[in-house]
Amino acid sequence: MSAFRWRDDAAASVGPLLVADRGDEVHRVRAYARAVWSCLVEPGDGVAGALIATLGPVHALQVAMSVAGGAAGAGVSREQLQQGRERWRPRLVAEAIAFALETAAGTGIHLICPEDDVWPSALDDLGPHAPVCLWVRGDPARLRQLDPAVAIVGARAASGYGEQIASEFAAALTGRGITVVSGAAYGIDGAAHRGALSAGGMTVALLAGGVDRPYPAGHSDLIDRIARTGAVIGELPCGNAPTKWRFLQRNRLIAALGSATVVVEAGARSGSLNTAGHAADLGRALAAVPGPVTSGSSAGCHRLLREFDARCVTTADEVAELLGMGNAQDGMLAGPWTGDDTRLADALSGRAWRDVDDLARRSGMAPDEIRSRLGLLALTGAVEGDGFRWRRAASRRTR
Repeated sequence: MSAFRWRDDAAASVGPLLVADRGDEVHRVRAYARAVWSCLVEPGDGVAGALIATLGPVHALQVAMSVAGGAAGAGVSREQLQQGRERWRPRLVAEAIAFALETAAGTGIHLICPEDDVWPSALDDLGPHAPVCLWVRGDPARLRQLDPAVAIVGARAASGYGEQIASEFAAALTGRGITVVSGAAYGIDGAAHRGALSAGGMTVALLAGGVDRPYPAGHSDLIDRIARTGAVIGELPCGNAPTKWRFLQRNRLIAALGSATVVVEAGARSGSLNTAGHAADLGRALAAVPGPVTSGSSAGCHRLLREFDARCVTTADEVAELLGMGNAQDGMLAGPWTGDDTRLADALSGRAWRDVDDLARRSGMAPDEIRSRLGLLALTGAVEGDGFRWRRAASRRTR
């Protein structure tokens, strides 16, 4: 390990990747150390996590780079530390680390750390298995919108039924101001992301490799769309390819970011059951969508319902109930509202601003009628407008 040297410009090399480079040299050095750690470890390395949590990323890296000495007070034995050093040593290559940082800087990828304001605190529930840092495509400030969030996952080889449910759930949930989290895979994941995007809502994709390498390749355009309006996140630096182990470890992040995890369709051996297991371990709400009893694609969901106390959900309202948000249309029209008010409620979004012409197209109502009803709803605080565009009021979107 002694071949690796801290270069004089190490901290400066990470500055362009930070969300807010405050010119704080200490912050830059910590961020650089975390970037190095992300190059050394596989996701979920508990020994590295314990060292960093106790010693801080810089001191922990110095301990890891040394050939002797222990880590007193870190809850790591000498044997564990030595085994860790043997895992990390082959990856402690200055050129590879510099390549990862330069690639990120050249492609507009951000590095965020637990010390940053935009860090999703839900990940801290993973303890020593939390990521040492995150690499983000998109605006990192959007990660502040992850509360509330729902993870929607399921089979890659999904049926038309499963994809329809995932898309409808995602569209309805993002319309209520809930962020949809998933893994950008084929099948249920992709349907959930597309449903959220179609409703003008925010969705976040967690990748099992570097965020500079869209995977699967067939979802490159979809991942680009997610990055433009939401965020694409990974814990591995640029250039890393996904592997089976990394997919399984990625699932813990999906479960941690979601206040609830919904398995829409899953076979008996689906990787989605791994995500469900992480959600249960973290104490997150867990739900599953039932399917035909003759469908192998729903066997995993039925097992979750039968053996793991998952909640049975058949509508987005029932998913929202898991978050304590009630089962009315986001509370917006609670009471004896019916008819055209419900049509207008369906047309409005909890996040995206929509003008009257757009609402008219979505609802099939006349623009003048919409303006009249919007005015009344604005008086009650149910909607908010900027003069030309409208959406559900913030207090109604998040309660």
